[in-house]
Amino acid sequence: MQHLITALTKVPTELHREERADVPGWVMITFMSAVLVAGLLLLAQGAFQDLFNEAINRVTTD
Repeated sequence: MQHLITALTKVPTELHREERADVPGWVMITFMSAVLVAGLLLLAQGAFQDLFNEAINRVTTD
């Protein structure tokens, strides 16, 4: 019985360690995604402005 209790108390501790160890990976993925989006926005800023202005002109002139 003592062995069962010891085994059951180890399971939550081990699961908590596994989740915690994965946090830096998610932080890195989030950071890299934000950098990628920012880079794409910088490269395509002129195209987005032209697209926005064209859409606004179509709405206001029609």
